[in-house]
Amino acid sequence: MSPFTRVLILLLAMGGGMVYKEISHLVGDVEVPQLPMNQWWGDEEEPKDWEAYLANSSEVIGNRLLYPDTTIDDLRSQLNRTLHLTEPLEDVAFEYGFNTKFLEELVTYWRDDYLPRWREREVFLWQFNHFTTDIQGLRMHFLHLMVYEENAVGKHHYPVLLLHGWPGSVREFYNLIHKLHQTKLDKNNKYIFNVVVPSLPGFAWSQGTSKRGLGPAQIAVMMRNLMLRLGYKKFFIQGGDWGSEIGSNMATLFPENILGFHSNMCFVSTPKSLIKGFVAGIFPSIFAPRGYEDFFFITSEKVSYLLEETGYAHLQCTKPDTIGSALHDNPVGLAAYILEKFSTWTNASYRHLPDGGLKKRYKLDALLDNVMIYYLTNSITTSMRIYKEMASPEHRALQMERVPTSVLTGCARFKSDMAHLLDIQLRDKYKNLIHSTYYKEGGHFAAMEVPNILYLDFINFVKRVEGIKKISGYKMEL
Repeated sequence: MSPFTRVLILLLAMGGGMVYKEISHLVGDVEVPQLPMNQWWGDEEEPKDWEAYLANSSEVIGNRLLYPDTTIDDLRSQLNRTLHLTEPLEDVAFEYGFNTKFLEELVTYWRDDYLPRWREREVFLWQFNHFTTDIQGLRMHFLHLMVYEENAVGKHHYPVLLLHGWPGSVREFYNLIHKLHQTKLDKNNKYIFNVVVPSLPGFAWSQGTSKRGLGPAQIAVMMRNLMLRLGYKKFFIQGGDWGSEIGSNMATLFPENILGFHSNMCFVSTPKSLIKGFVAGIFPSIFAPRGYEDFFFITSEKVSYLLEETGYAHLQCTKPDTIGSALHDNPVGLAAYILEKFSTWTNASYRHLPDGGLKKRYKLDALLDNVMIYYLTNSITTSMRIYKEMASPEHRALQMERVPTSVLTGCARFKSDMAHLLDIQLRDKYKNLIHSTYYKEGGHFAAMEVPNILYLDFINFVKRVEGIKKISGYKMEL
């Protein structure tokens, strides 16, 4: 071998090594970021003595907020104003957005049927135990249902944290809560849970921050601190939408606290995951489970649907306060903006129905309960700011999606949700993906739309966790 050839081989080897190093840097795993566990988000001055602060702020207070008649009367007067809405185009249902003819029907129902029964709806919303406590300077609202000791005898008993998303609220989980907590005890059901359902910071009765930087990773810290405050050192997590993102961050940052993470919106958007998705799209029969290819592989129709349905995200990632100002104290606009998502995210084909399919899958009272929570708490602007924080350079620099987690993970896919990923993509992040299921029925708001299916899927996931932990000799302790 000539000296020239040797030098050439050496240079090629060095160049190849540098290329490999750069690719690994771009697509490889990264270390867990170190986040402050007690970052201060309150309006008051940060306490100098944290031990004293924690001792004085650890009180959990029961709440049952009642809204005065004047508040409801003011809403009724706003809904009673003459609507000067633009007529929809001929033969258009929800393809251009919320159909204004159905919006008029909805407002009439809201004003003349729902509001006269508001005190009844208020009792319904407060059927569970509501509490607030102070976490890192913010007032945190949550539902907390504890199991009486005698009811847990002979049952598998664990705590579970349920995390909602946008434009949802704790209201999404009401039917699921009954099943998990066994509000009506079922002797044949061996699983019973202590259930914790917080309103995310800036949503509903949970205080929003006046400081920049409260993104999903920082909220994950707050949720873990809340669970520790309530005495739960180990617990399950179930979530969709932002609840999935925050739950994933909790599993990544605090694996020692998480018994298992279950999501109905499993998503990873790392470079490696995108590459795998592209390759799988060329050979779908190799990568997709048989019979479920249409869950994954993008057609021109799906691309168009995603482009239409993600415009809101770009707006909220850039100018949440602008749209917030337009919706604040504007009940009709607020209902249209929120409920349009419950139409098209439940099923894309519902765009072609005059009522957006809203009455097809939900009761109007349940949908209006959710709208009322946003309206009465004036939380639409603060709820949307999480998008801006997630998209910030500081939050993206954490690269949470590229930090692997060893927590046992379950993924339930509901066909009509906006997008899904293959197991080979999810395992880049979730190294112990032990539960992967597919359902032809259901969409983005599974807890509200198909609670029975979601409940059974979660229980099957818990059973798998138990089997694995039992094999490894792990004692399932609270």
